[in-house]
Amino acid sequence: MTSPRAPLGRLSLMMFLEYAVWGAWLPVAARFLSAPAESGGLGFSPGQIGMILGVAASAGAILAPFIAGQLADRLMNAERALAGLLLLGGTVNWMLASQTSYSAWLWLSIVYSVLFMPTLALTNSVAFAHVGDAGRDFPRVRVWGTIGWIAASWAFPMIYLQKDLAPQAMPPFLSGTEVEGATARLAEALRFSGLLSLLLGLYCLSLPATPPRRGAAESLAFAKAFALFLRPPLAWLLLAGLAVASIHQIYFLQAGPYLSFIGLKDSEIGPAMTVGQFSEIAIIAGLGLLLARLPFRIVLSLGALAYFVRYWIWSHPDWPISVLVASQVLHGVCYACFFATAYIYVDRSVPRDVRHSAQTVFGIVMLGGGPVIGGQLSGYLAQRFAEPGVPGAEFAPLWSTLSWAGLAVAVLLLAVFRDAPAHGDSSDRP
Repeated sequence: MTSPRAPLGRLSLMMFLEYAVWGAWLPVAARFLSAPAESGGLGFSPGQIGMILGVAASAGAILAPFIAGQLADRLMNAERALAGLLLLGGTVNWMLASQTSYSAWLWLSIVYSVLFMPTLALTNSVAFAHVGDAGRDFPRVRVWGTIGWIAASWAFPMIYLQKDLAPQAMPPFLSGTEVEGATARLAEALRFSGLLSLLLGLYCLSLPATPPRRGAAESLAFAKAFALFLRPPLAWLLLAGLAVASIHQIYFLQAGPYLSFIGLKDSEIGPAMTVGQFSEIAIIAGLGLLLARLPFRIVLSLGALAYFVRYWIWSHPDWPISVLVASQVLHGVCYACFFATAYIYVDRSVPRDVRHSAQTVFGIVMLGGGPVIGGQLSGYLAQRFAEPGVPGAEFAPLWSTLSWAGLAVAVLLLAVFRDAPAHGDSSDRP
């Protein structure tokens, strides 16, 4: 039986709030954690930040498919599972705002990650269950998630960090005088996110029922899907994806401190990073046309090359701030041409009976393995290139190293990756 369809507006609001919860705190987290205690931050080392925003995040990413699958496929309605996880996660985020020790941050971040990451899959499940035409309607719903991220990244500094707002050229196109102690107030981003999470949790209780899909999963599908990634071309895609996910994670670990170093105010960091989300919307909208004209190998390589150019530009911190911020438009190329394209390729290149499991395997590597490697590598590079008494000395060589990693992935894909024939139905064999 099919579930009754929900108005797209209600599902869009769910997506808006889901990604607003994330976008409210993630862009400014690294800046708050790294800023010296005398400036209002917590003064954690690059290695500690890598553990908090890398390893802790990967714990939730690795467990998310199993938690979401057990809850939504066997135990309870997806909208109720979603509500419970968001209400608990919002409470944990509120608690995090008042913590100052590394151990408290690490363990609470792990707990929060385990609670929040499954909600990303569950919001997709609720949306897919109630849209009329998934190919037509789901993108219309999902785009509101990106808009929610942007809105939260803009709203937080306007509400908590500034006064006397006036028009300006850079996003969010309104800026004012920073309030005293703005760096310390970055902790309020966690409370802001927590409130949004509680609001969304309550809202989810009003969504249409999305009952469990008992018996939907094939018991051996996961093992079968994993075996597919041991052979080319999926093996090459998995290797390239792990490398790209690692350098992508370092962006979130180092962008906040870097943008502060080049001269942006704390209240401008989150909005400046949303330039990437604007381009993401535009590029994903045209991704279907691009894939219709170019092979996957070329589109994936374009995504890796975008990382090369983007990080190469950032390896010149003496360049004009406007150029460094504007280069964020490459984020859309990075994400759409590599991440989104990779997920599409996995979906078309495996038999239908293991597609969900294949996406799970690939997601665990990308969202679980990438943050672990990225977190450790970020700490190593920051400490390796830092010079005593020279603030920001690590940034130029750090971004330069990551740019060459992006170029290496592009060369690898062009040299060895070849598109495989698309699979039609579950009788197909790899």
